[in-house]
Amino acid sequence: MKFSKFIILLFIVSSCATVNVNYDYDRETNFSDYKTYSYYSDMETGLSALDTKRLFAVLDSALEAKGITYSDSPDFYINIQSMAYENFNNSSVGIGVGGSGRNVGGGISVGIPVGNSNQNREIVFDFIDENGRGLFWQAVSDANYNTNASPEQREARLKVIVDKVLSGYPPQ
Repeated sequence: MKFSKFIILLFIVSSCATVNVNYDYDRETNFSDYKTYSYYSDMETGLSALDTKRLFAVLDSALEAKGITYSDSPDFYINIQSMAYENFNNSSVGIGVGGSGRNVGGGISVGIPVGNSNQNREIVFDFIDENGRGLFWQAVSDANYNTNASPEQREARLKVIVDKVLSGYPPQ
C-alpha cells in the first residue's frame, strides 16, 4: 500500500517537472577549445534579480563540474534571455439545450473551460565566441513556472533546467 502511494506521488511530481529543451549548434565548432566563460555585463535575463543570481550560481556550478571555469578573459560569453507566458488550456465542456417544433428551433450552448492555465517560462542560453565564430551553441528550455514558489523551490527548479540544458553540451 505504501509503495503504491509512493509510485503515484513520484508520477505526479515528475509529470509537473517536465523540462523541454531544444538544442542547436555550429557543426564546425571544436568544443574542446572552450575552457573559460563569462557573462555579458549588460545582460537582461528577464528574470528577477534574485532568480538571475540563483541561475548564475547554478550554472557556474554545473559548468565547473564540466571543467569549464569562469574567467575575466573568457573563450566564450554566455547570454541568457527568458520570457514568461501563460499556456491556456483549450479544452472545454459544452452544455446544450435545444428544441424543435414545426418550423421553430432554438438552442443554448455554454462552454465551460476545463482546467487552469499554466505559467511557463522559456529560457534561451546562447554561447557566443566573440573572436570570430559568433553564436556557436544554443539551448532553448521550456518549463512550468510557479510564481508562488519558495526560494528553495525556485533554486531547485533552476537546477533541473540547467542540468537538462547542459546535458546537451558539448553536443555528441
